[in-house]
Amino acid sequence: MPRALILGGTGLVGRAVAHRLLVAGWRVDVTGRDPARMPPELSALGGEFRAVDRADATALRAAVGEGTDLLVDCLCFTGADAHSLLPLAAHATSTVLISGRAVYIDAAGNHVNSSTPPHFSGPIPETNPTMTPRDDIDYRSREGYGANKVAAELVALESGLPISVLRPSQIHGVGASPAREWAVVKRVLDGRAALLLARRGAGVVHTTAAANLAALIETVAERPGTRVLNCADPDAPSVREICRALAGYLGHEWEEEVLLDDMAPTGLGITPWDSPHPIVLDTSAATALGYRPAGTYATTIAPVLDWLMEAAANGQPPVDDGYFAEYFDYAAEDAFLSGR
Repeated sequence: MPRALILGGTGLVGRAVAHRLLVAGWRVDVTGRDPARMPPELSALGGEFRAVDRADATALRAAVGEGTDLLVDCLCFTGADAHSLLPLAAHATSTVLISGRAVYIDAAGNHVNSSTPPHFSGPIPETNPTMTPRDDIDYRSREGYGANKVAAELVALESGLPISVLRPSQIHGVGASPAREWAVVKRVLDGRAALLLARRGAGVVHTTAAANLAALIETVAERPGTRVLNCADPDAPSVREICRALAGYLGHEWEEEVLLDDMAPTGLGITPWDSPHPIVLDTSAATALGYRPAGTYATTIAPVLDWLMEAAANGQPPVDDGYFAEYFDYAAEDAFLSGR
């Protein structure tokens, strides 16, 4: 029976990977600091929780033991994190480092966290230029996240070890934080009849189901190597298509879709998937390796919607401040609609 060790395995990505591997007959150990965060469905399938801090090198080495067939690091954010991963990867047949689309820059040097939105000429291949690696700024900052990820990637790739660096885009799945779909689910629960969409709802930001990322991780586990691969859903729906898919699953039909143009008030009709220019990942390299996605955005999002609806019914919906506040300015929407 093959064995997998997932660092940070109780989070969004880890739980999806663990679930897929357990169903496929793997022995799976997941690490974390709080056993209460171990998803019960993983325990039911035979997954084992190990109380290990990502920064505790001794504990991590003990968790690897004599070796593992697959090592997945969901918590590698900096070059220092990557350096601490290498001694563990040396005892793994295949290792996966989760990076992201934030590393890419356009011809002007802009990236997804820039004050100026990036403008890519087409689907972004793995060979597209990336940010300059940096480890002197906080990875939790807008400018530091992608730069630190690039630094981590370089440490991994230059090691010569069989490490696959995966770059997903806007990961969605059960346990996501933020769960972007709440921007639509709450509107449905609030009984909003009209859906206002900036840029006529045509914006496209490629999404990645955690289930699809798990499928690619299983693929690279079977084909160890040193590489970089994009990972995204097989389709790249527009904002309007996403909102329709979410509402459709919830049995809700908007009485009116208001497709706003550039003359509309700033901030009106924005969504988590909005972008002035398409941001789409080229996933042909993953497909050529043998990767087959678990499903499209619409088919993989169903469990997330069930989870959010259950959370709302239990009085535990995502908090409507911070990330979500700008999506629920109903007063501004009503003022615009009444003034047309």
